[in-house]
Amino acid sequence: MDEDMPEEAMPLRQDLTCPVCQAVFQDPVLLPCSHSFCRECLQKSFQVKKKCPVCREVCEEERVTSNRALNSACESFLRQSNWWANRKGPGELTCNLHLKPLELYCEKDEEPVCVDCVTLHNTHTLWSLREGAPMCKKELGFKVQIIKNKVKSYKKMTQKLGNTMEYIKYQAGLAEKQINVEFERLRMVLVTEEALRLKALATEEEQKIAAIQKMIDNTNNDIATMNKLSDTLQKEMGNEDLAFLRNFQKLKREAQWTGEEPCIPKDSLLNMGKHVGALSFNIWKNMQAYVNYNPVVFNPNTASPWLSLNADISSVKESSERLTTPDNPERFDPCVFVLGAEGYTSGKHRWEVVVGDNPRWIVGVCKESVPRKKKFTVSTSNGVWSIGLSKGVYTVSTPEHTELQVQQRPERIRIKLNLDKGEVSFWDAGTAAHLVSLTHKFDEKIYPIFGPGLHITPTTLAPGKIAVHTS
Repeated sequence: MDEDMPEEAMPLRQDLTCPVCQAVFQDPVLLPCSHSFCRECLQKSFQVKKKCPVCREVCEEERVTSNRALNSACESFLRQSNWWANRKGPGELTCNLHLKPLELYCEKDEEPVCVDCVTLHNTHTLWSLREGAPMCKKELGFKVQIIKNKVKSYKKMTQKLGNTMEYIKYQAGLAEKQINVEFERLRMVLVTEEALRLKALATEEEQKIAAIQKMIDNTNNDIATMNKLSDTLQKEMGNEDLAFLRNFQKLKREAQWTGEEPCIPKDSLLNMGKHVGALSFNIWKNMQAYVNYNPVVFNPNTASPWLSLNADISSVKESSERLTTPDNPERFDPCVFVLGAEGYTSGKHRWEVVVGDNPRWIVGVCKESVPRKKKFTVSTSNGVWSIGLSKGVYTVSTPEHTELQVQQRPERIRIKLNLDKGEVSFWDAGTAAHLVSLTHKFDEKIYPIFGPGLHITPTTLAPGKIAVHTS
């Protein structure tokens, strides 16, 4: 009986086939003219004309109804077809729609089809299974190779990420050591300052508590006096009416309490603003002689692997060998540059760089998007506004690299950046002589940039002056 199943199923399949798509009905609907179609097929047909695709009878869309009985029959047929296909061996796979062997391959739909499916794929390219399989295997072979290449790339990246993780631990160690050194340097001053402030707090606490305790004692005495007076008055109120009334005026005078009403006095609480308000600022104000301030410090994550920075990232010089650093996106390589740690989008900023007698250097500002992983010409057209020294010639980073005339060799360069005005100016900090000014409408974040050259003499960021202004 199983062997006769395909032959018996063929007429049933034809009865359950949509006249439009020639496939088994999907969500069939019934028209008033008694013809049925897939709902999607009918909707596409109605976009052209509101007529039955078979008899061409005019039909309004609201008169279309779901054909539940036909839908159930189609579902049963498809389940039976799948059951029959599953009963066959792997070498006897058949088309679920036509129950015929799969002998062709559709290149567009990327699936095997039977000979009766040709009408459904009449605009597609069809191949024999022998021709189609190598094509698909070749395509998958390319994808397998791509995946293998990605695996290699991912493995390399995993190693780089591991190295980066170790470098982060190394950075944390350096930072921890520097933090410990700085706090140790300031510890004695801080301990003394702490002791003075705690003593002042304890003194005020003692005074305030003593004042409140005195008020509590006075108030308790008043309470005792008022309780005694209340008892006396209540006792007198219990006398005979005549005796009470004869003594009423005297009792009324005695019943007047003239003591001052107790209240929490003004300024009874601790002056928290004095003790903890702006505490760090006040401590810092008292420690100016022990604090170093740098308006700009280097960002070691941007430094070329050929540059070595000191512990407090305020000095940079040539490294005797290429440092092992992560190839993070911010780092300059191969160009020998380093950026400041902070970028600016507005306001006025000023810092000084001690270049000393280095024979080659560049200082200035640059756009955040300046190239990091390739060589580039230092010029305003590439987003760098700077001055520099090379081969005994001072230049300005204009597109043509204009030569800069100086009266004497500057050893300390002052940079003033006014983003609101769109100007960066360079000065000889030693003589206060103006060297050059460059203007531009800065449209992205701007960073200090330093090209210290490959020299053992360090390029140092000069500490700024500390001034405390209060109002």
